Amino acid sequence: MKQRFSESQIFSVLKEAENGIKVEDLCRKHGICAGTFFRWKSKYGGMELSDVRKMKELEIENNRLKRLIANYALENEAMREVIKKNS
Repeated sequence: MKQRFSESQIFSVLKEAENGIKVEDLCRKHGICAGTFFRWKSKYGGMELSDVRKMKELEIENNRLKRLIANYALENEAMREVIKKNS
């Protein structure tokens, strides 16, 4: 799923809220709903942009490792089946 807003755009919206702009006004200005704003706030609140980039890199690496483990598990299971048939 492609995001409509980049992390830097999300952070700029959150910074505007920290500077005292009302959530309703921000939502209207940026074309988002209040639920989206509060989801962003719960996910990115208290973080810096560099932290988010590190988090994204770690998520990508984690997904790569999960795929690798799944492939090894499939290979292992296939080898067990072959051994079982030969026994």
